[in-house]
Amino acid sequence: QVQLVQSGGGSVQTGGSLRLSCAASGSPICMGWFRQAPGKEREGLASINVRETTTYAASVKGRFTISRDNAKTTLYLQMNSLKPEDTGIYFCAAADKWTCLIQTDIGYWGQGTQVTVSS
Repeated sequence: QVQLVQSGGGSVQTGGSLRLSCAASGSPICMGWFRQAPGKEREGLASINVRETTTYAASVKGRFTISRDNAKTTLYLQMNSLKPEDTGIYFCAAADKWTCLIQTDIGYWGQGTQVTVSS
């Protein structure tokens, strides 16, 4: 059983930056970030596995950077050039698979944190 505890988030203006963190109780093979915007399905944004292979959704590629610490237990999401459409609840996720960018891959979820981008 993996427990995920998130921190970070908040409110920022368009063009600003935020950093999210997620501490895992273990070192899952794959960790990622999902976002659920108001009235929309939860979508995968970025994932990274223990081989440091990263995958990004087209909507965030070039603006967001996912990373893990050396122990592979803390996950980060650096979000730059934020837009109002980035507003939503952000979830940390983990899976014992090599990729984890779709909900059906995920075995563990963080508690979620709100990110609000104002214009």
